[in-house]
Amino acid sequence: MKNFKLTWRDLSLNDFKVYFFSLFKAFIPKSKIQNLDQLEEFIQTKSAWVSQVTLYSYLKTRMGTRYVLHFDNDEFMKSVNEAKWNIYAVALQDLTFFTFSFLKVNFNFQDISKSKEIFLKILDDETTNNMPLDIIEKTKKNFEERFQTINWDKYYSNLPFNPSALSLYEWAPIAEELKTLDRKIVLNSVILKWDIIKKEFKDRIQF
Repeated sequence: MKNFKLTWRDLSLNDFKVYFFSLFKAFIPKSKIQNLDQLEEFIQTKSAWVSQVTLYSYLKTRMGTRYVLHFDNDEFMKSVNEAKWNIYAVALQDLTFFTFSFLKVNFNFQDISKSKEIFLKILDDETTNNMPLDIIEKTKKNFEERFQTINWDKYYSNLPFNPSALSLYEWAPIAEELKTLDRKIVLNSVILKWDIIKKEFKDRIQF
């Protein structure tokens, strides 16, 4: 590390814990999700995992072995930070809607307003992690718009994670001509990560 003048300030320690230790966490036995507090933790941590792993993996794939050297570029780091929060914001929405739609259909959970409470609480908590306030406000507005039109009986089974897959394609700080070539691969990579989360949720949920 001392050989590089890396600029880490725009990425939190938690980002790298999520990114580098995700494989190890896969082998830790998972407890059941039995209440809303545990569901909130699941939504927050899994949304962070998907958004960070897919973003950093895509950047590393496109930049190759010189990937780490780009952390010394302030403009690049600013773009990565902006992308990270915007992708995460959509991932949070997708997973919140997916889990509550699944609960409504499969567990007859009727208090859908709890989805909004959990979502807003997660966003408020993210202020301590320096999530930009303008992104928080934009995300609250987007969530409310989607909340008003969502079909809770069908959402979980009707391409629930397409918005966050598209957000990686939109926000990743990669040249547009390269992203165009990568579009299908990028979208599929996000959906595959969400498939892991969907399976875990179905295995752990016990309302």
